[in-house]
Amino acid sequence: MSLDYATLATLRDRHPAWRLLASPHAPLVVSFLHRVFVAPNVRTMSEGDVAEALEDDLFSLRKQLGADAYPKVAQEYLNDWAASDKGWLRKFYKPGTDEAQFDLTPATEKAIAWLVSLNERPFVGTESRLLMLFALLEQIGAGTEADPIKRVEDLRTKRNELDAEIARVLAGDVPLLDDTAVKDRFQQFQQLARELLTDFREVEHNFRQLDRKVREKIALWDGSKGALLDEIMGEHDAIGDSDQGRSFRAFWDFLMSSRRQEELSARLDQVLALPAVVALEPEPRTRRVHHDWLEAGEHTQRTVAQLSQQLRRFLDDRAFVENRRILDLLHGIESKALALRESPPAQGLMAIEAMGADIELPQERPLFTPSVKPRLAELVLDAVEDDIDTARLFDQFVVDKGRLRAAIQRALRHHPQTTLRDLLETEPLRQGLAELVAYMQLAHEDDGNGALDGLHAVVDDAVEEPIRWQTSNARGEPVVREARLPRVIFTR
Repeated sequence: MSLDYATLATLRDRHPAWRLLASPHAPLVVSFLHRVFVAPNVRTMSEGDVAEALEDDLFSLRKQLGADAYPKVAQEYLNDWAASDKGWLRKFYKPGTDEAQFDLTPATEKAIAWLVSLNERPFVGTESRLLMLFALLEQIGAGTEADPIKRVEDLRTKRNELDAEIARVLAGDVPLLDDTAVKDRFQQFQQLARELLTDFREVEHNFRQLDRKVREKIALWDGSKGALLDEIMGEHDAIGDSDQGRSFRAFWDFLMSSRRQEELSARLDQVLALPAVVALEPEPRTRRVHHDWLEAGEHTQRTVAQLSQQLRRFLDDRAFVENRRILDLLHGIESKALALRESPPAQGLMAIEAMGADIELPQERPLFTPSVKPRLAELVLDAVEDDIDTARLFDQFVVDKGRLRAAIQRALRHHPQTTLRDLLETEPLRQGLAELVAYMQLAHEDDGNGALDGLHAVVDDAVEEPIRWQTSNARGEPVVREARLPRVIFTR
């Protein structure tokens, strides 16, 4: 982007981040939104909760600055910040609710992040960033090298370096990072972690813009249904196949790996226990930053799901409109026929041109084929004295969901999360497919209201996992059944 005078003047007048920084109420807006949304990593909040928190801040400011400092009520300030000329908050309604929800816009979070970067740091580390630049260049060069000979040479060089380092460590030469290097790298990690959460809100905003564009096209479309679906699905595929879409998909696949999450948790606990890191007094949320990434990614996935729901609603509405139009046409034909019943027109209603008869020869018709009548054997069943055991007709069982919840909780005592497949390896299915369906029902009952007693379930539709269990057939022989299900992850 060119930073000429006209471009900067346009940004100053139209960009929400610049308008926020130039606003006389910027200290109030930034401090409140940072405390309520950014610091605790809250994605959405109801209107009543936001208004109550802002009213408390306004009450404190009026006691410090005077009763005339901020004369409006909290509700008016929130609506003003969410107006189109400001664009600092996004006000929307969730499906099935009548209470407004608020969320930050990407421009607001950029302005807040820039203001946070103005604070003086204990020291400015450059070594970690230089090493990161070299690592990135190395990854680009290795990933784009098409010559197999050079690739093998690079891999052998790395192997020799690793072998030499292993030999030094075995000999007792164990190089350690000093406190300065640890602080430098940890500060870089914190900055990148916070920037990643900011990028998630921008990615979600881009997908939401696509959803809004689709809704506008559906509302104003006059052509055929097939043409509209072709255009909408083309745009959806373009977003998914774009650089941003592919990068987000790769990030989401990496983050959904249970092994990667356990590794992140272990490494975070190890780093946060170092004395040099403890002296920096990191934010408490740093320990669970990967869970914040997972939650932010879920919001982005839900936005994409809303697009699919909108397409389904469009198909249902179009089918209803077409059926209604057909009924209106039939009703109009009936009305005109009844009006002409008593006084038919003198002339013919219609004329048929080139009228002719279809000729069918007798031999072209198929011969008669009698239908086959089944013969029923007249058999008499002899009564036997042995009583027939009908107990199996009434032999039913009930899957105990409480036992399944207890099994999930036992698995999460030793691990922060577990997949359904790993859980069934330690807790095999006792009641076969019925118990597996009960596990899936528990995973889908988790709506954020504690349906799993303090647990959380995530269903990754992009990955399928085979689940096997042993049962018996009708003859009592042992058989192995298999079901392919989306990956289900239970977390604390």
